Amino acid sequence: MTSDPQKPSKASTGGRSPLDMQPNHSPSHRQRPQWLLFLWFAIAIFLVFNYLENTEQRAQVELTYSEFLEAVQEGHVEAVTLRGQAVEGRFSEAGQEARDDEPVESFETTRPDVEDSRLLERLEANGVHVAAEPVDPPWWQRVLLGALPWILILGLLFWFWGRMQQRAMSGGGGLFSMGKSGARQIRSEESRVRLTDVAGSENAKQEITEVIDFLKEPDRFHALGAQIPRGILMMGPPGTGKTLLARAVAGEAEVPFFSISGSEFIEMFVGVGASRVRDLFRQAKEQAPSVVFIDELDSIGRSRGAGMGGGHDEREQTLNQILAEMDGFENEESVVVLAATNRPDVLDSALLRPGRFDRKITLENPHREARRRILEVHTRKMPLAHDVDLARLAEITIGFSGADLANLANEAALFAGRRDQDEVDWACFADARDRLLLGETKDVGLAEHERHMVAYHESGHALLAYLLPRADPLEKVTVLPRGRALGVTAQVPDEERYNLGEAYLRDRITVMFGGRLAESIVFGEVTSGAENDIEQATRLARRMVGRWGMSERIGPAMFSESHEHVFLGKEMAQAREHSEAMAGLVDEEVRRLLIEQEAHGRKLLETHREALDTLARALEERETLDADEIRELLDGLVPSEGEQ
Repeated sequence: MTSDPQKPSKASTGGRSPLDMQPNHSPSHRQRPQWLLFLWFAIAIFLVFNYLENTEQRAQVELTYSEFLEAVQEGHVEAVTLRGQAVEGRFSEAGQEARDDEPVESFETTRPDVEDSRLLERLEANGVHVAAEPVDPPWWQRVLLGALPWILILGLLFWFWGRMQQRAMSGGGGLFSMGKSGARQIRSEESRVRLTDVAGSENAKQEITEVIDFLKEPDRFHALGAQIPRGILMMGPPGTGKTLLARAVAGEAEVPFFSISGSEFIEMFVGVGASRVRDLFRQAKEQAPSVVFIDELDSIGRSRGAGMGGGHDEREQTLNQILAEMDGFENEESVVVLAATNRPDVLDSALLRPGRFDRKITLENPHREARRRILEVHTRKMPLAHDVDLARLAEITIGFSGADLANLANEAALFAGRRDQDEVDWACFADARDRLLLGETKDVGLAEHERHMVAYHESGHALLAYLLPRADPLEKVTVLPRGRALGVTAQVPDEERYNLGEAYLRDRITVMFGGRLAESIVFGEVTSGAENDIEQATRLARRMVGRWGMSERIGPAMFSESHEHVFLGKEMAQAREHSEAMAGLVDEEVRRLLIEQEAHGRKLLETHREALDTLARALEERETLDADEIRELLDGLVPSEGEQ
């Protein structure tokens, strides 16, 4: 449950937001699609035939069935046509004379559902000519109904074809632009980030500034016999400002800037990635001098032929094309490739050689002064209270990346907003730092005995951190659940550590065992709460023995258990670096180191049992103790900090 202040960073400096850009194509007037002509033609045919049918129907008279039988009986009907329930007929001359008010020759009527079985007898008896036809629509309706599906299909095809052409002409992608790079061209005025917005990376800024000067005044450097670097690779953990630096280049360089992510090259179709690479570099050469920025280069630049089954795939074809394009630049072509990655160990060696990436810039987590300058950048638009000391804030944020500091400033502003404050004070920054370092507080209903056990667990960590001379100083201890832990003991180094000594590492392992030892001493059993402590202690001990040569029996040799390959099956092709006997010896030494430090921690806690009980009671009452409160509680019970 101890927290490691020198944690890996999580994001890039200032936050990794996508590059601002504007679409560079404008809408155009297009002709009306041809399928609309077919639609209007079909509607016109339907209306014409419908009009003809209505005209024909107006020349007829509609009779009721009773009137029809009466006309048959009187001999006024000459012929009839039976079509299902419908009956159409023609009047005789006598029938026409009998209808002087309506000079019509034909009529129509409908037979009832209960068919009159004597109808045919009546018609024959009165000399009516009888004809029968199947129940079908008119021929023109049959033709129209048969052609309608084909008209719809053809209309849909013409619409789809028109959409494809429109997307191809406007550069929006589609089948005709699948091989286009998709890179976003960014103008200097479209990027709001400048080099003044990048703090804490002075060496990287100097390297980038030289390239910008070369792009602005290439003749001055050519006169001195200098050649522009073809590629600059920015390496570093997430959050150190690689993408932010590229955005600053886009804002500073007064040349075309093309930005694309490595994953945007890869498609499910073979050869698309290589085609996009060719199109990207073609655009850059046409507008030279220019800059090409490839983010997340490791997604396409990993070592070729790695893993099971080789590596002849679309990604490798894309990498091969990148290698060919970067090697094919002419001396007079002022095209610079910027690339960013946080996994330089997996990149192909051919990609890293001089002539492709001539310069490699390593960005690390900022030091104390750099953190202060980064905080100044991210708080310059904030109304800060008089008690905010950015230098002090930089001191207590050891291990924070640039992105962590940006997030810290934003969280502090959010805390001030929740509290209806007009200014962001020190309390807001302190709470924001605790949230990022210890995790967010959560409401967990712990039972009384669990709360009692957590108090002793955290007191064990805190007391050993206070007693051990080389352990990191205590910052805060709390039994309030935060993040995924039921309690937290926070230690913050008082100085930047770039080299770790054996004594410091041993004390660090001992502090990790403090919670488990306190549970064992007080309650006679251990709980699952020490799982993360044991995992961290074991990993650290294995590095000390197997990698850093901190074991007399092993000596100054490295016996790593895992190379942490990112390629499936690559370790199968590598020979073991040590024998089974040596592996067993390494395991014995790791176990011996852990047992020694656990015994040392147990002895200290048993010797200062009264101090352990005092800390646990205070934690149960107050829930959170800072360093000054802990020092006040332990004053007189144990030797002064760092002495025993």
